[in-house]
Amino acid sequence: MTTKTALITGITGQDGSYLAELLLEKGYEVHGIIRRASTFNTDRIDHIYQDPHDENQRLVLHHGDLADGVMLVNLMRDVQPAEVYHLGAQSHVKVSFEMPEYTGDVTGVGTIRLLEAIRASGVDTRFYQASSSEMFGSTPPPQNEDTPFHPRSPYGCAKVYSYWATVNYREAYGLHATNGILFNHESPRRGETFVTRKITRAVARIAAGIQDVLYLGNLDAVRDWGYAKEYVEAQWRMLQQPAGDDYVVATGHAASVRDFCVAAFGRADLDWEKYVQTDARYERPSEVDALIGDASKAESRLGWTAKTHWRELAELMVDGDRQLLDDQLSGKLVRIDR
Repeated sequence: MTTKTALITGITGQDGSYLAELLLEKGYEVHGIIRRASTFNTDRIDHIYQDPHDENQRLVLHHGDLADGVMLVNLMRDVQPAEVYHLGAQSHVKVSFEMPEYTGDVTGVGTIRLLEAIRASGVDTRFYQASSSEMFGSTPPPQNEDTPFHPRSPYGCAKVYSYWATVNYREAYGLHATNGILFNHESPRRGETFVTRKITRAVARIAAGIQDVLYLGNLDAVRDWGYAKEYVEAQWRMLQQPAGDDYVVATGHAASVRDFCVAAFGRADLDWEKYVQTDARYERPSEVDALIGDASKAESRLGWTAKTHWRELAELMVDGDRQLLDDQLSGKLVRIDR
């Protein structure tokens, strides 16, 4: 039986780490692109890391960048992946206002570099594009595959470009190319500057007596928050379909940032109003008021439904951050350099 090979951009990110775990469990050989840095930046995948000298190595990391089209072509030819999961991006919405050109280049044009690398290399592969609910922007919920896009950030604009580039390569070249329009998905591995993780990390630190205040932006923004570990299963299922298509992945349940705070602080028996203050510097120049997904198509075509909704997710993340902090304070969490 031939081992399937997959390539993941953004393998060191939240989704990339969960997807790598899933594919390894399914028997894949997994290749991931990581950016060169002077310090190790692979924390999320250290537990599945395999030394290049291992005889049966099934996780292989390659230095690269989505700004380097030549590298992408060469990598496609070398790896010959059966599936490509494009998760890499500058993915922070607020930062995209501060770095719009970089966001457009990496998050937007980086996608077409990868698509063109697939076409130019002639590799027979299936392509997954990590599209985003931020593409819908100010279009009222619920949002599904037929909802018009109205992005409200450079990040959202770059994702719209990537979405249509994926559709174009599917139609123009017959590529098995799929857009997964994922609504907000979180986990204990979420980056610490994203609002959900910022909240749950603060809860852990406040409960431990080492932080006094949490500063947030718009508390009224409404989001459909799901569990990233479940969402990567939907990504994999998309590429097992006979043809490429576009799918919304969401829970269909939504809450405000304020609601998430109530649940997170409540998990630690804390009154959120005693610790949370608003700061205008964390607000976006143009806000997205409400994103609530309709994932009916994913349920009917992929057999996928979300099991974890926002309240359980908030509690799960608080538990994770409290355990992480306990391990750090007790000295149990020590990084061993390779």
